[in-house]
Amino acid sequence: MREVTIAVAQIKPKLGENEDNLVKMSEMISKIASQQRVDLIVFPELITSGNELGVRFTELAQRIPGPTINLMAQRANEYGVYIAFGMATKEKVESVLYNSAILVGPEGELLDTYNKIHLRGEERMAFREGYKLPVIPTEIGNIGLMIGYDLAFPEVARGLALDGADLLCVMANWEAANIDEWKTYLRARAYENSVFLAGANRIGEDVTLNFGGESMIVGPRGTIHASLANETDPESGEPLEGFAVARIDLDEVRKYREEFQFIQNRQPAVYRALVRKY
Repeated sequence: MREVTIAVAQIKPKLGENEDNLVKMSEMISKIASQQRVDLIVFPELITSGNELGVRFTELAQRIPGPTINLMAQRANEYGVYIAFGMATKEKVESVLYNSAILVGPEGELLDTYNKIHLRGEERMAFREGYKLPVIPTEIGNIGLMIGYDLAFPEVARGLALDGADLLCVMANWEAANIDEWKTYLRARAYENSVFLAGANRIGEDVTLNFGGESMIVGPRGTIHASLANETDPESGEPLEGFAVARIDLDEVRKYREEFQFIQNRQPAVYRALVRKY
């Protein structure tokens, strides 16, 4: 058995307040790690800054590595965990920004970065599209990183699965109005690839957008191992900050792929239309 304990953290960032958000993340890491032994903590997309910042992303984006990544790496080392989180990053050319996912390891090291490929709406004005889908080998398994809208494109999860990912970490800013999409896509990507997904979605409002939470950990047969779906304010019904933890067995990935043959029974020669742009 390859048992791994995963936590998904659901929090509300303050728009444009990096330092406050990092304090909140650090407190959440401490709270999770003090209650049980965990191997991996997953935070939402753009959790260090918030979403609706427009040109202010130019001010708040950081290089890799930089102060935010160094701090999270210290926290990972302090608690002996892997931490995945979303932030705005920039190249040496100041105007080249990415909506990025970062994975740091328990030795305090930066393991890899993924730049969001599928940008939506106003994101296109702030960020450049990524072009690589890394699968990161770790001591707890092979990890793939996805961000928000990537979840709507089955090619992303399938590509990561074909490259050997056991576990997909999905960091999201999924809106409350479309939360059924979020829940459906998570289970669908798990089913069709026989893979585990840890989906962390933020809550709260920025300027015009309201985010829906319902962070969860899903197994390769669509089983919801842990969820924050019922963590709501009894008066307003709004989702609450918190975390969900599940202990999973990554050997189930191989077991169900052998049993259901979703990967093996593909017919790639017939799918040529998938690589056409239009």
